[in-house]
Amino acid sequence: MGLGFNYIDDQTPLDEEEKEGLKIKSITTQGELDEFEQLNIEKAVEWTIHTKLKPEKILTEKFIKDLHKRMYGDVWKWAGEFRMTEKNIGIPWVHIGVELKNLLEDTKYWIENKTFSPQETAIRFKHRIVSIHCFPNGNGRHSRMMADIIMESIFGNEIFSWHQSNMAKANETRDKYIKSLREADNGNFTKLIEFAKN
Repeated sequence: MGLGFNYIDDQTPLDEEEKEGLKIKSITTQGELDEFEQLNIEKAVEWTIHTKLKPEKILTEKFIKDLHKRMYGDVWKWAGEFRMTEKNIGIPWVHIGVELKNLLEDTKYWIENKTFSPQETAIRFKHRIVSIHCFPNGNGRHSRMMADIIMESIFGNEIFSWHQSNMAKANETRDKYIKSLREADNGNFTKLIEFAKN
């Protein structure tokens, strides 16, 4: 029997082939999947804490993919691989490599020229990488971890708190997060920065 997913607003459904990439065949519920993913993500967080991440290595396609693989590689066979299907959000999958390269170049420019504050640079990066939607799943959590890594390893600042939530459950915190993302879609990053800091 296949795994039945319950998607909440703004989550990206997986296609059948992507679902087949599940490594742990004993998982049968969304709750179990969330738990295994969370354990895997915690290992990735540990890695970021105990590894001296070099700023020049962070803003690369390789690092973006490696981080996703560290976050989800225990659970999904396709972890760290760009998606090859169209989704309800994100750009056409054939443009992922080019758009990610543009984002990485833009971010380097923002940092070198101090275009935005460290917080706004990290949040603009986070917002744009989600809109590209590089991976079949896990893009939101991956983008938040990338923002934290940019804050800590590039700027030497405290990481964001994100309301101490992984935003996987439909609740008031997730609603606030989604609303702040909508504002950022319209070019106003203030609410998303505030959300990230609290």
